[in-house]
Amino acid sequence: MSQAAKFRELLASGKMIVAPGAIDGLTGRLIDQAGFPAAYMTGAGTSMTLGYPDYGLITMTEMVANATRIVNSISMPLISDSDTGYGNELNVFRTTQEFERVGVAAIHIEDQVFPKRCGHLDSKELVSREDYIAKIRAASAARKSKDFCIIARTDSRAVVGFEEAIERANSALANGADVAFVEAPQTMEEVAAVPKRVKGPCLLNVVRGGKTPEIELADAERMGYAIAILPGLLLGGIISVCDQLLADVKRNGKQPPVVSGSPGKTFARFGAATWDERRTAFRDVIKVAAE
Repeated sequence: MSQAAKFRELLASGKMIVAPGAIDGLTGRLIDQAGFPAAYMTGAGTSMTLGYPDYGLITMTEMVANATRIVNSISMPLISDSDTGYGNELNVFRTTQEFERVGVAAIHIEDQVFPKRCGHLDSKELVSREDYIAKIRAASAARKSKDFCIIARTDSRAVVGFEEAIERANSALANGADVAFVEAPQTMEEVAAVPKRVKGPCLLNVVRGGKTPEIELADAERMGYAIAILPGLLLGGIISVCDQLLADVKRNGKQPPVVSGSPGKTFARFGAATWDERRTAFRDVIKVAAE
């Protein structure tokens, strides 16, 4: 079964999919080993691994390359940010094909102008509803398997208001999207209203310190959300821990106690045993060609 088909089964299960954000193969593997049903490739995290803010500076090929590394490191479905699709509907068509080709299970496409900004920053700009729906229709047409999931993200709440966000979400669902992603509702009443007013499965972006109020995952599930992504969960933790470790070494002149185990134990989490077997597996029996 493909990862896209697995993702469809998760969507149909009635249980909210919780997908922490992965920024690379390492964090993807940790999410997998922690037992989550899916991972989410964060565009902001991908941007920062390349040294940039989430300002739409990363190209489609760079995003697909990172998605490929994560897909190859995990055994569960990957949802991926695909920003604005990197152009008009022609670009969206190719973008969809590229993400599907490397084994991603779902992508989300948004209605900001290109280059975009992080959904929880000010001063966002939108494309017209007509241009947005053209992109959603292009993405739906481009996929080779109907299992591949198209998530329609709208950033219109911050620009033209909540009512337009609901209208765009429902229009996207009517034109080929499978899931609606209303980005950054600004009150708890809006958060609760989205799954009630949108005519299809909804995704909630859980961003601590962002525009959306703090919410417990259990409450989001009770409200009716089908998916909750946590893009900054590991990214924020990594930055915090790295800052602390570097400050400690600079201040004390020595490394802190080992907390992750020996190199051997660490490598074991990334498939060392399988690779050790391969060291000799191809030398056990050497066949001699018949004369």
